[in-house]
Amino acid sequence: MDSDKVVIKKYANRRLYDTSHSRYINLEDIAALVRNGKEVQVVDAGTGDDITRVTLTQIIVEDAKGQPSGLPLELLRQLIVTTDHVGQEFIMWYLKSAFDSYQKVQSSLQDRFSQMQSAALSPLQIVKNFLQTSDPQKSSEGNQEVDEMRKRIAELEAELQKPKAPRKKRVRKK
Repeated sequence: MDSDKVVIKKYANRRLYDTSHSRYINLEDIAALVRNGKEVQVVDAGTGDDITRVTLTQIIVEDAKGQPSGLPLELLRQLIVTTDHVGQEFIMWYLKSAFDSYQKVQSSLQDRFSQMQSAALSPLQIVKNFLQTSDPQKSSEGNQEVDEMRKRIAELEAELQKPKAPRKKRVRKK
């Protein structure tokens, strides 16, 4: 069995049993599983019929009760009016196409955001890479300038650390 697939049994008393975790759950739990990327299959415990579509529709209806948002009324009316198979197929195809387009836009936005984040961090990464590759232990022709700069800095630091001769006091002429 697929590890991402969760089989839920629905009993006559309307209780839902998660067979993969051996526990009773509710519609909110199923919604959370779906939102977390799990494939959920709901079967009637008595007949073995697949009732996933009905259960997911029920979740959508329950979510819509407490919110003014949800599916537009005109779309809901058209779903009821289109009782013929061809009409329902078209509406389902249209909804799937619209959702697929939405997901592509979301994915594209995520990619662009990641690229922007990488671009913002790249100057820091360049400096980090520079510092990591310019190890004074690994002197080579490519690092010769860096080594010379390190030597010069060391010389200047040594000069700063030498004890200074006392300064002569200037006498101001009046």
